[in-house]
Amino acid sequence: MILLRHGQSEFNLRKSATHVDPGIEDARLTEYGHHQAEQAAHRLAGERIGRIVASPYTRALQTAEPIARRLGLKVEIQAVVRERFGLACDIGTPRATLAAAWPDHDFSEIEDIWWPSVYEPPGDVAARARAFRAAMAGTPDWAETLVISHWGFILCMTGQSVANGEIIRCDPTGPMPEQTIWRG
Repeated sequence: MILLRHGQSEFNLRKSATHVDPGIEDARLTEYGHHQAEQAAHRLAGERIGRIVASPYTRALQTAEPIARRLGLKVEIQAVVRERFGLACDIGTPRATLAAAWPDHDFSEIEDIWWPSVYEPPGDVAARARAFRAAMAGTPDWAETLVISHWGFILCMTGQSVANGEIIRCDPTGPMPEQTIWRG
């Protein structure tokens, strides 16, 4: 699989400057985040990608847009690849609102309220990552799948911390990372 962390969001920008949760729910990409999404689309244009899976958060959907357009693919939305629920930016947008904003995406796999209502411990994110890896390992197209996700989920999938807009590969048939180190 190819994993891509969404581009810089308003939340990322403000929290990195103040180290305080700025209270932005379902944050959108900054102008630089849109630039990172376009750069990712350019870098991925030569890859053999037949499937795009994205988190339902707006920042992931905005990151998916130029890639899906360039590759001519529909985006499958799966809540399992979402970020750990713990900050204001992790409060999502209802499926119906998202589906109206992105009519070409496939939202059939998520509930209307798809994010948790209480803090999600890191171990729960690791369990989601294990389940997703196992499911992907059983699909014939995992090597041609792009997953647009978030820092915490990608950390659990790979054991590596990635920056906004960074691309990393993951073989779901290989071993899970033994331990992840959470910050903040």
